[in-house]
Amino acid sequence: MNIVVSSKRKISMWMVILIIFVVIVVIVWGGIFLSAPGRREVQKLTIDVIDFQKLRDGTYVGEYIGTKDHSRDTKVQASISEGQILDIKILKGALDKNGNLLKMKGGISIGDLFRHVIESQSLQVDVISGATLTSKAHLKALENALEQAKTK
Repeated sequence: MNIVVSSKRKISMWMVILIIFVVIVVIVWGGIFLSAPGRREVQKLTIDVIDFQKLRDGTYVGEYIGTKDHSRDTKVQASISEGQILDIKILKGALDKNGNLLKMKGGISIGDLFRHVIESQSLQVDVISGATLTSKAHLKALENALEQAKTK
């Protein structure tokens, strides 16, 4: 009789493990499926060319807000002086819960991406490999900030 009881316990334990595995797979695939429209939206973003020499001095805030999902919503602040971007701060986006820059693939952060923007004084910079969508969303938010700074 002991043999039957212990084999039932083994079956029950394997059944619980199988159920947990199936639930995890469903959650992961469901998350991927549900976030697909938002990923496609960001993938299609284009970053316009902006003439930095025609920007007014000041501090400007720009946002990117997705219409399909909000997982990559971002907000940045750009400081401009004499037609040059001096500083870019991330107000919302690739930050941890303490407000520090998140490290992307290869230890690179959006701060590194923005350093390239400041060095080149252009939005036409390479995005972070492995974080393309996050990079594009942040560049779009920056573009939206710079649109406000354009002289008319």
